[in-house]
Amino acid sequence: MPGPVFAAHFHLPGEPVGPYTYGRDTNPTWTLLEAAIGELEGGAEVVSFSSGMAAIAAVLLSQVRSGDVVVLPDDCYQTTRALKERLESYGAVVRMGPTANNAQMELLDGARLVWVETPSNPNLDVCDVARLVEAAHEAGALVAVDNTLATPLGQRPLDLGADFSVASDTKALTGHGDLLLGHVATRDAALAESVRLWRKTVGAIPGPMEAWLAHRSLATLELRLDRQDANAMALAEALKERPEVAGLRYPGLPDDPSHEIAARQMRRFGCVVSFTLPDEAFAERFLGAMRLVNQATSFGSVHSSAERRGRWGGDAVEPGFVRFSVGVENTGDIVADVLAALEEAGRSR
Repeated sequence: MPGPVFAAHFHLPGEPVGPYTYGRDTNPTWTLLEAAIGELEGGAEVVSFSSGMAAIAAVLLSQVRSGDVVVLPDDCYQTTRALKERLESYGAVVRMGPTANNAQMELLDGARLVWVETPSNPNLDVCDVARLVEAAHEAGALVAVDNTLATPLGQRPLDLGADFSVASDTKALTGHGDLLLGHVATRDAALAESVRLWRKTVGAIPGPMEAWLAHRSLATLELRLDRQDANAMALAEALKERPEVAGLRYPGLPDDPSHEIAARQMRRFGCVVSFTLPDEAFAERFLGAMRLVNQATSFGSVHSSAERRGRWGGDAVEPGFVRFSVGVENTGDIVADVLAALEEAGRSR
């Protein structure tokens, strides 16, 4: 893997023909990363972006015009939901429905674009992507799937018929918490070009160092995901036995409401476990008592992290709701740390 190319412009005597012309258009380091992610996506054109939200906004704002109908999940990542006001200010009509029970299928009439996030963040609900795609295409709509939590090694939306697979590569795809990045993948050349043009126009480009670091991190992707999945399952199983824990969600648990659909369309269930503790104070004591787990507002890193999600506002969760991102540490150490913190939080009440 060659080193990153740091160039704002390229030497172009005569007519300005590429493949590389100007640093906002193309970069050799992007090219290599995009080709690698395209292989992971099962064969796709990939456009990389400076962040996950840049990638999400690129799809929504490049494909939607005034008067178009957009369907969004009302339980998706809160900054994605914040684009509702922006879309409406441009004259689009936004309909919102929950991820669970394929509820968005009731909102497809006349839609131009359907946005899906599965598993949803932070509640970990799952919808049937193939079924929703079929219904959306019959209604004449494009479908974009936010695949951040699963990554292409956990779920391939394009194989399930989606038009776009989108992700914040800040999270599990790169997995080290040391960069911001996003990507859009599609098998439709015209759609890829429209998204690429949007990137060029608004300048939401990745830095070459970030792209290089991301490409480097793909070397350990399968190893990281396998360990994180195993650790997440072990933690979820341990939490099932705890009386302080309510509303435990992990799609890998056989009794989880999302398991049946998730097992059909996912190859790995992800690193995020969510649950609710008795109240805000209990949750804060629990988070403060853990020794191996830091409080942070992201997920997918090799280091375990957790947060009381309600501290940000914007999500329909209880005050004691915890989103836990499981890392690659020793399984027994993580479980022991969490159980000890629950005991300490309970004694301090």
